[in-house]
Amino acid sequence: MNLPKLTHPAEALILAKVPPAVIERARQVRLMIFDVDGVLTDGRLWYSEHGELMKGFHALDGHGLRLMRESGVDVALMTGREGPIVARRAAELGIPLVFQGVRDKGQAISRLAQAQGLELSEVGYMGDDIIDMAALQRVGFAASVPNAPAYVNQIVHWVSSRPGGSGAVRDCCDVILAAQGRLGGFLASGTARLSGAIQ
Repeated sequence: MNLPKLTHPAEALILAKVPPAVIERARQVRLMIFDVDGVLTDGRLWYSEHGELMKGFHALDGHGLRLMRESGVDVALMTGREGPIVARRAAELGIPLVFQGVRDKGQAISRLAQAQGLELSEVGYMGDDIIDMAALQRVGFAASVPNAPAYVNQIVHWVSSRPGGSGAVRDCCDVILAAQGRLGGFLASGTARLSGAIQ
């Protein structure tokens, strides 16, 4: 297997502990889909005394998603829950592909790939629970978080070292961008290449 041409020393650092077969899978990703609860958040659901549901998002993850989009890798959010918080976060990050209330994520991802003109080998998914397993088994690059159940992490290609909601998504974005030799440009120029506000 030919490894990507690395454009910055940090890319080699990121990929140092990633098996070559996983790097090859990450190189193929053109659309990366992320679950929300337990992946983009820590999975906890906060309710106020007035009943409003609250979730916390990590700025590192938001920046990673922006890096992916700016580099040309499409990003989507897919969750089994429904609510305005996810739509708001997606809008802040400029992510138009948002799917809420999805019960069969495997079928949903197959339909999305077809609509985007992609093979499933070009699609990645990051999830953490039973509802995510059909999707994880279908895509070319399957990722998870260390606090997911063991039976979930047994079927994925790569597991972040960071928990969900604490930089796991950024970790995943960095691996994909490094595998594709796209991260170096951002590292060399700082935020100069990013449009809009840091999220």
